[in-house]
Amino acid sequence: MSDRQASVRHAAAQQRYELLVDGQPLGFAEYSEQGERMVFTHTEVDPSLSGQGLGSVLAKAALEDARRCGKRVVPQCEFLAKYIERHAEWQDLVDPA
Repeated sequence: MSDRQASVRHAAAQQRYELLVDGQPLGFAEYSEQGERMVFTHTEVDPSLSGQGLGSVLAKAALEDARRCGKRVVPQCEFLAKYIERHAEWQDLVDPA
């Protein structure tokens, strides 16, 4: 990972998690809240960040928040589905529906 400052902000009103790098929004994970489920529909990270592990920062923060809120996760977007597949510690969050 680079020495850039990365953080994730939950923009609840927009139903998305935003990846901020050096204060600039350079990625997001959108979801749709359906009762106890968070359906992740689309994740995008700026191509300039490719290979820096920042997409993983975004995915991890979104999943940590879902777990903290007691939500089940439906990873409809490919990025999040692959992240969960590669990181077994999140598989218990996945709603089989």
